[in-house]
Amino acid sequence: MPTPIAPPRPTLPTRLRRAAVESVSGLPRQFWWLWTSTLINRLGAFVATFLALYLTVERGYSASYAGLVGALYGLGGVLSSVGAGVLTDRLGRRPTMLIAQLSTAASVALLGFMTDPVAIAAVACVVGMASNASRPAVQAMMADIVAPEDRVRAFSLNYWAINLGFAVSSTAAGLIAQHGYLALFLGESTLVLACALVVFRKLPETRPGHGHDAAGAPGDPAPAAVSLRTVLRDGRFMTVVGLNLLLALLFQQAYVSMPVSMGQDGFSSADFGMVIAVNGILIVLLQIPVTRFIEHRSPAMLLVGSALLAGYGFGLTALAGSVAMYAVAVAVWTLGEIINSPTQMGLVVRLSPVHGRGRYQGMYALSWSIASLTAPLLGGTVIDHYGADALWAGCAAVGTLAAAGYGLLLRRLPGQDPHTARRVSAPAENPSNPAPGAATLPACPPGKRPSSACPAGPRTSSPTPSPTPVPTNDAARAVRSR
Repeated sequence: MPTPIAPPRPTLPTRLRRAAVESVSGLPRQFWWLWTSTLINRLGAFVATFLALYLTVERGYSASYAGLVGALYGLGGVLSSVGAGVLTDRLGRRPTMLIAQLSTAASVALLGFMTDPVAIAAVACVVGMASNASRPAVQAMMADIVAPEDRVRAFSLNYWAINLGFAVSSTAAGLIAQHGYLALFLGESTLVLACALVVFRKLPETRPGHGHDAAGAPGDPAPAAVSLRTVLRDGRFMTVVGLNLLLALLFQQAYVSMPVSMGQDGFSSADFGMVIAVNGILIVLLQIPVTRFIEHRSPAMLLVGSALLAGYGFGLTALAGSVAMYAVAVAVWTLGEIINSPTQMGLVVRLSPVHGRGRYQGMYALSWSIASLTAPLLGGTVIDHYGADALWAGCAAVGTLAAAGYGLLLRRLPGQDPHTARRVSAPAENPSNPAPGAATLPACPPGKRPSSACPAGPRTSSPTPSPTPVPTNDAARAVRSR
């Protein structure tokens, strides 16, 4: 009998092509229009990146004034995060995004024409409010339109678009600024308007209970009301927000404390540019491959690991004495960032009730806004009083604390079977509620052998059995069924 010949092993280009196709396949069309709007928006993110240079070089203001304006920009984001979350649930995802984007376009253009220092500070605060107001709506809409088992991958692709757009915009902004900073303001305003046009033309509303898209089955109980008090009283979720705030404070040190530390060590701004570029390059190259590896693994394990990578990556900065060593430190915490971002956003959706996603996303966005406002103050204070090495050692301690917090908090996620804790594929939207139309069956009487008709314990039966029951009023099912 002839020996069977094994099929030829696929070549590396074939395997890479197959992996790329699998990474982007299976996601709904609405997700890709939302992804496109995110990319367009980030391609025009000029002003926040170059605002300090504009104020000090172009306008001749002091560094202290530039820091004040930057703080007011961050304060605007803090103020708008929670309010935008409420609007996302009450008014809808699409209207909230359009209001935020049109307001951003108008306020950014206006800021380019302001000359009075008080007016510049006030308009900068408005820009910060408007530009951060769309975040809860974008994240809530993404959760609505993507199936639960695909959400980590979807959030990862969206994060990849954010960083790709930022890398391009940072490079382009330097070239555009040579022709005048006003072109930066008007250019960002134009691209934000293009983003709003994509939302207006291509993205329907996905808020649960909106029209027929998310209507529940007849007889479904009305969803429980969700208020900001509900979010604040959700101890598990608020602990996740607090742990994310710790990590956000770490990541923000890369853009404030690290250049200061490198300057004290005698390195130039060009050296810092080379080092921080490692972050963007690695995210663009590794975000999708790493996500393929992590998307069906335990969120607890991933968040613990990412917190340790972030903390000790920044801790390595204390040992850096060369550009190469600084780059190694950046590579370590960037890997933590790549793992953390999609996993954390998927966990936020998992812990959020369907009809309260906007408020929950707003509270999550608030942690990032607070970090962007307070991290420069904390980092600068520690460096001034105790030295840069103390700051980096503190970052390692904060990362360890966050890892311990994730490990304790997520030992048992809602609706997760202990036997499947190592691999999580498709979490239920609302594990506490059975599928609509399900009936509770009694347990077997004593002495009778359990069977499919007579379970060993109380169970629910559904007219349409499913491995992971999902409420029929979930907007994700409604949109996918169209």
